[in-house]
Amino acid sequence: MSNVGDISNACDLCDGDGGELLFNNGSLRVVLVDEPAYPGFCRVIWNGHVKEMTDLAPAARSAVMNAVWAVESAVREVMQPEKINVASLGNMTPHVHWHVIPRYLDDAHFPSPVWAEVRRDSSAAALAERTALLPKLRAAIARELAAAA
Repeated sequence: MSNVGDISNACDLCDGDGGELLFNNGSLRVVLVDEPAYPGFCRVIWNGHVKEMTDLAPAARSAVMNAVWAVESAVREVMQPEKINVASLGNMTPHVHWHVIPRYLDDAHFPSPVWAEVRRDSSAAALAERTALLPKLRAAIARELAAAA
């Protein structure tokens, strides 16, 4: 397995939490991303500096994906998005992490990826409504992760 524990290059996800820490079991963490245009955007991050999912042992891969599905379930329940995007790119940050992003017909990029060109301005009222759901989302994520353990 290559790159396991290799921190030879600076890594944003090794140097910080990567968002508001919601959960950390020592192996992985779940954070709420500070992305005002996308309230409820979460990341599941493997704590060790590992570049690819296949660098992890099978049990660790399963733990990461179980956390991703638990977070997706909580986001769907609370945020009621039109769609959930689940992505693991890592081109800019080669460290195992998964994005769980609630998407709405009226979001700034829909139906394109959130990293694409902006298509429209997001409604301030819609963003405020979604941001108001974040306390419920935090609780739902905690509940889903406890059930998945």
